[in-house]
Amino acid sequence: MRILIAEDDQVLADGLLRALRAGGYAVDHVAGGSEADAALADHSFDLLILDLGLPKLHGFDVLRKLRSRGGSVPVLILTAADSVEQRVKGLDFGADDYMAKPFSLQELEARVRALTRRGLGTASNLLKHGPLTFDATGRVAYLNDQMVELSARELGLLEVLLQRAGRLVSKDQLVERLCEWGEEVSNNAIEVYIHRLRKKIEQGPVRIATVRGLGYYLEKIAA
Repeated sequence: MRILIAEDDQVLADGLLRALRAGGYAVDHVAGGSEADAALADHSFDLLILDLGLPKLHGFDVLRKLRSRGGSVPVLILTAADSVEQRVKGLDFGADDYMAKPFSLQELEARVRALTRRGLGTASNLLKHGPLTFDATGRVAYLNDQMVELSARELGLLEVLLQRAGRLVSKDQLVERLCEWGEEVSNNAIEVYIHRLRKKIEQGPVRIATVRGLGYYLEKIAA
């Protein structure tokens, strides 16, 4: 899951980056409204955490432009001004949730999980495909009810494949969903991650199928 944080308070942004990356998310950060608008126009994200008091372009304007382009990414607004008028305006502009500063990091992480679930159209923290289960809250995977030891990158890869179980996911889509700006991840590296993940999960009736030149998908193997 890939998150964009638009926040000009560097101390707060650094804390959010550390916490969300520790939770297994790929996280990018911008400090200005214009940079947030450009990032949202050029890249795909699973969630936007948006401060309202951004320089160059106000958070409401970032949100308005995002929705006017048809962008459906869930948006969590952060603001120091916790007024009813601000909340109503943000929701009318297309925000999905609202938190006033200061806030509990634990509560923010719970709201991030809820919004990313909503973006996927599911009410559960569990992604399942046959005997394979991924717990998005605990960031752990199970095969036949046995926990599978996976690296952070392997967990992210499995999460993307499970979100699109039975549908093709290209290498470019995997890079876009798993990697932050500045990360150098080649198609060969994706193949290595796929190979490692295959070895760990293909003990049961599920496998990662390859469509040469196009990408990968999860499928169940008939008994």
